[in-house]
Parts: sequence; structure tokens; C-alpha cells
Amino acid sequence: MLLTLAALAATLWRGVDDPRAALAFGALIAVGELSRWGARPGEREPAPLAAAGALAYALLGENAGHTTTHGVLQTVAVSVAGGLAGIVPHVARGRGPDPDHLARRVLTVGFAALCFQPLYNAGTVAARLGHGPSYALFLLLLLLLTALCDAVLAALLHRARTGHPYGPLLREQLRALPGIGSAVCATGTVMALGVAVAGLWALPVFAVPLLLTQVSYRRYAAVRTTNRQTIASLARATEIAGCTPPGHARRVAELSRAVGRELGLSGSALTVLEHAALMHDIGQLSLVDPVEGGATALLPAEEQRRIALLGGAVVRQTGVPAAVAVVVERQADPYRDQPLPARIVRTVNAYDDLAATTEGGGLGALERLRLGTARDYHPDVVESLARVLARGGATRGIAPVPPG
Repeated sequence: MLLTLAALAATLWRGVDDPRAALAFGALIAVGELSRWGARPGEREPAPLAAAGALAYALLGENAGHTTTHGVLQTVAVSVAGGLAGIVPHVARGRGPDPDHLARRVLTVGFAALCFQPLYNAGTVAARLGHGPSYALFLLLLLLLTALCDAVLAALLHRARTGHPYGPLLREQLRALPGIGSAVCATGTVMALGVAVAGLWALPVFAVPLLLTQVSYRRYAAVRTTNRQTIASLARATEIAGCTPPGHARRVAELSRAVGRELGLSGSALTVLEHAALMHDIGQLSLVDPVEGGATALLPAEEQRRIALLGGAVVRQTGVPAAVAVVVERQADPYRDQPLPARIVRTVNAYDDLAATTEGGGLGALERLRLGTARDYHPDVVESLARVLARGGATRGIAPVPPG
């Protein structure tokens, strides 16, 4: 907020340097924000055109051969103005961006401009690197540093919001950089170089590929939403049939995802874990006699394994990825033979079952889990579950457990 206010005040006081370029880049950023759509809570915002346009303006040294002098504060002011113009329709429809995302955008663009504009305006870049390949590599290096800055900020904000460990969150952000992050950085560099040679007419040419990227993301997001709704509906089948208590699958899925993050899972591995947790009890639909209360954790080991295999067979018939079926099938194996997602699902499912039937509730359930760490529940998963619950299980609709 302070950086934004300072940038807007300084730009209004001194006037806008090269208004045509400022308007063109501001319009590009606004169009990018208008086309933004599809991110789930906590994910990186899919607005590559807006991000690339803002970074290109931050690294713009020349416009059609004429040296620019817009500086750091005007760069931030134009990026903020274009972004605000683009998000107004989203806010009107109740789909405004996360304030954390806006703060990251301002700080990231300010960082890129601060690294480039003072050096270029002082003549240091031209004197040392000229305008050949070394100059392009210099821009790519600055964009790489900017991407790392954005990843660090994103991980810090996510940790402050959720309390998850910082290391896995940072690794998840860094893993996302080679994908859309590399496209944003490369396009930002090419835009800045193109405008330096051809002028502002280069902007529409380089904007088209990223607009197509955002259209593709919309289709991908729609398919992903449909898949998740299908899986959630299948998971509710056990509740509708009276095989499991209401909300059991949802609670296990949300808590499993939190424990998975605690243990360093991210990206597609977390998605597989969440889907397997939602469908972990679907094997009960194949039973002639339903389990009393749906609490499979209280059954003998062989019966648990039989239900797990039945569930895996059902999952394989639904078209869900095979990795989800593997987790469902192996959730009842001894933990030394299980993959990590299966260990998590087994432990969290047992916690939810035992918390409802054990004297002492959550604390009693955790004590039972710790007593079972010799064979049934992995000690690291149990302790991660305890930390997640103590830190804020109540925010996920799950009864918290006091520390200790």
C-alpha cells in the first residue's frame, strides 16, 4: 500500500513520462486482468499476460530506438492502474482477486524495476553490455531474480495464512516456475526487446500467444472442476447409502491435504492424496452388511484390507487416475509397505473414526494412533497430524487438539 501510494503520488506530481507507452502497457495489463479466470484458492493466479506486460514495462529501456526515462515509481503506478482497471468487472461479479496476489504483483514489479531502471537510466547497462546478446541475457537474469522474489513472497504469504511449513510451500512455488513462470519471463523479455526495436506495435503481436494460453487454462480449469465435482459426488455415495457418517469423506480429505503439506507433498501428489481421501470408503458400497457407524478403523486388519481392495476396484471403474486407486487399495496395508499418501489416508481416517467413538475425543484418538505406530500408523504421519490439529484444525471444520 505504501509503495502504491508513493508511486501514484510521485507520478501525478511529476507527470507521466511518455504517455503513449504508459497507456499502451496499462491497457495491456488491464486486458490481461480481464481475461484472468480459473484459479482455486491458494493457487497462483493464471494472468500471464498481465504479469508479462508489467514485467516488460519494468524492463523497458527504449521505445522504437528512443531511450525511456519512466523510472521505478511510474512503472509501479502504471502496473497498479492497469491492474485496477482490469479487476473492476471481476469485483462487480464478486470474483475479485486475493489481496495477497495484488500485493505480490506490486512488490514483484517494483523489485524488477528497481533492479533495472536506475542502472539503465544511469547508462551503466549500455556502457557495459551494449544491445547485443549480453543485454538479452541480462534481462533474462533480472526476470529470473524477479520470479524467485515472487516465489519467496508467495510462500511467505501462504505460510502466514495457513501456518503450513515454509520449506514445502517454497518448493511448490519453485516447481511452478518452469511452467507458466518461464512463459511469463520469456514473453516479458521479448516484449521489452520488441518494443525497443519496433515500438508499441510489438505489444499486440506478443500478447496473442499468452491470450491463447489463458483460453486454454479456462478449458483446463473447467475440466478440472468437473472431475473434482464427480469425485466429490462419488464420495458422498457412501454417506447417502448410510455407510459412513455425514461429512466423514470431506473431513478426511481436508485433513489429509493439510497433513500432506506438512510432510512436503505438493502439486499433483496433493491432488492424488485429496481424491483418494475423498473415495477411501467407497469399497463399503460392495458390502452386504454395512460396517456399524462406518468406522473401518475398528475392524480386523483382514477385513480392512478386503474393503480397501473392493474400493480400489470401484475407483478403477470410474476413470479416475490409477494413482488414486493405488492409494485406496493400499490404505489398509502395514505402513512399512505403503506409499506416503496411503499412510496419510489410513492415519487420518482412523483419527476421524476414533475421535467419534473413543473416550476423550480427539486426544483419545491421537493416543490410540500413537499406540499403533508399531505396525499400523507411521510415527511421522501421526506427529504431523497432531501438529496440524494443534495449529488450527478448527479452521477446517475439525475439532482442534491442544498442544501436547
